[in-house]
Amino acid sequence: MDWRLYPGPDPFGRLPGRSPIDVFLEGITLTLAALLPITNPFSTAPLFASLTTNFDARRQRQQAFLACVYALAILVTFLVLGRVIIEFFGISIPGIRVAGGLIIATVGFRMLFPGPPRTGEAVAAQEDIAFTPIAMPSLAGPGSIAVVLGAAAQIQRNRPDDWLLVYFAVIAGMVVTLTIAYAVLHASAKMVRVLGPGGIDAMTRIFGFLLICIAMQFLLTGISDFFGLERG
Repeated sequence: MDWRLYPGPDPFGRLPGRSPIDVFLEGITLTLAALLPITNPFSTAPLFASLTTNFDARRQRQQAFLACVYALAILVTFLVLGRVIIEFFGISIPGIRVAGGLIIATVGFRMLFPGPPRTGEAVAAQEDIAFTPIAMPSLAGPGSIAVVLGAAAQIQRNRPDDWLLVYFAVIAGMVVTLTIAYAVLHASAKMVRVLGPGGIDAMTRIFGFLLICIAMQFLLTGISDFFGLERG
């Protein structure tokens, strides 16, 4: 999260007279402003609706809740341990983008060219979509992870004395962001009743194609960043 993108003084700079409450609230606001457009639950809602067509209302709520919990766990893990994990395994941000693109492409091809429908217990056992593709890579994808890693670097450099307070503010901002995401996903269930089976099938294939396009962009961006190529 590059706080320099926002006007005014660095909110996490060591300025005199800044109370801890002011820093905490501003950290929540900036985290929400940076993460919500990238997680973009409104674009994930049709995907969630199409994947939970055969679920009852209780299971749809459960999957939406679990997806947001998983996404929060992923983002908090990368905030707290991201630099250590990446340095230990030698992973780069372009590598994260390429891996995320491959995952998105796999999901997209399955949506665009669905296999024969499953029935019975096999469906109940296999159709757990909370972690993949809703939490990862839709809500907590390479873009969100990159933002969180950038935030961790900025916080440690600019607020060495009270970085723990800022970390809690960023985590609180993540909770607010994913609470909004849960509300959006929960409301998406109404789309199923409005569109019907035919509309859901068409929407699934359309969003499968769009996911493949997004995946290709992730791949191209990751490759160009890795090799230092200029993007037109």
